Amino acid sequence: MLSFECDYNTGAHPKILEALTRTNMEPCQGYGNDIYTAQAREKIRAVCGREDADVRFLTGGTQTNRIVIDSMLKNYEGVIAATTGHISAHEAGAIEASGHKVLTVPGYDGKLRAEDVENLISSFYADGAHEHMVFPGMVYISHPTEYGTLYTLDELKQLSDLCRRHSLPLFLDGARLGYGLMSLDTDVSLKDIANLCDVFYIGGTKVGALCGEAVVFTHNNAPAHFFTTVKQNGALLAKGRLLGIQFDTLFEDGLYFEISKNAIDRAEDLKKLFRERGYSFFKNSPTNQQFIILSDEKIAELAPLVRFEIWERVDDTHCAVRFATSWATTKEDIEALGKII
Repeated sequence: MLSFECDYNTGAHPKILEALTRTNMEPCQGYGNDIYTAQAREKIRAVCGREDADVRFLTGGTQTNRIVIDSMLKNYEGVIAATTGHISAHEAGAIEASGHKVLTVPGYDGKLRAEDVENLISSFYADGAHEHMVFPGMVYISHPTEYGTLYTLDELKQLSDLCRRHSLPLFLDGARLGYGLMSLDTDVSLKDIANLCDVFYIGGTKVGALCGEAVVFTHNNAPAHFFTTVKQNGALLAKGRLLGIQFDTLFEDGLYFEISKNAIDRAEDLKKLFRERGYSFFKNSPTNQQFIILSDEKIAELAPLVRFEIWERVDDTHCAVRFATSWATTKEDIEALGKII
């Protein structure tokens, strides 16, 4: 069966597996104090253009979102996100379980607008009873968003300026960051993100790694005792080399960007395939997640042959479904999908 339901349905890039095998019998210091993790940090600092960045490696996206948010907020603060944002919709209440409320504002194609965030903050402080309420303490965005959309450089600058005016950290969820950076329709670079955000992470789980995310604190603002917080939340590996070796490999000779581009190229092939057959798109996504409108009858017809994800209902007889390409998607996969549909 063909599989387009997500971008983490395969293992790891062969170069990562080779590196893990090659170093397997080499004794390394634990908890990320090994040479490969140090090399990965230096490589990430270099591509971000921030030699002073504090780079940490965590096990997965949910753990990363929860720990970064919890460690940077005071116990009476919440985090601002779009109603469709990953932390407010698809993380099983992980943020709330840490004691912090997700303060939602409307999302537009999955994105936050600076004016809506400004209105939330202004309304909060204008309320005479705001001491009884959850204080806004951080702004969370994802790039790409849940709908595969991207912030423009101007939109990112507006949010960054707003956050700095209000002394709020701007946190960018980069679980699929490689696919955003390699999109044909973006004017945002990794250096822009490192300059405009207070913290972000470079996703590995969905971009070629077995697991792992690289968190980048960009302004000498890593929370005190972050290592301890990571351990308290069960996201610290004794064999930290597992993460270090993977990111050391991903950022050797531009591999991360090369394999991310493959996902974008295959997504363009997929879009062309559906367009040529007369299908409509739910969102105009420039990244690896494509949302196609299918009838219930067509969904039932395709379901035994190809995996995809039903996203949301459009009307009584149609749904928006997601087809996701990844670093591992091949031209042959797209050709086989074309024959099926």
